[in-house]
Amino acid sequence: MREIVAIIGWVTGIQGALGVAGRTFGDGPWGLLHRWWEIPTAGYAVIAVVGAVLAVYGETAKKRAAR
Repeated sequence: MREIVAIIGWVTGIQGALGVAGRTFGDGPWGLLHRWWEIPTAGYAVIAVVGAVLAVYGETAKKRAAR
């Protein structure tokens, strides 16, 4: 389960970061989320932070379980 949470976190964080970067440096968001939903830049930033939190939680949980 920890591995799945970490993978979901990484994918979510990358999609959020791509959305912010595309809106900031390009003409529109990058990644896949903009194909399904119209998300504002602040929404992409929140998605990136949530993804980072999930990834860190999953990675630290995996390391604790390995002890």
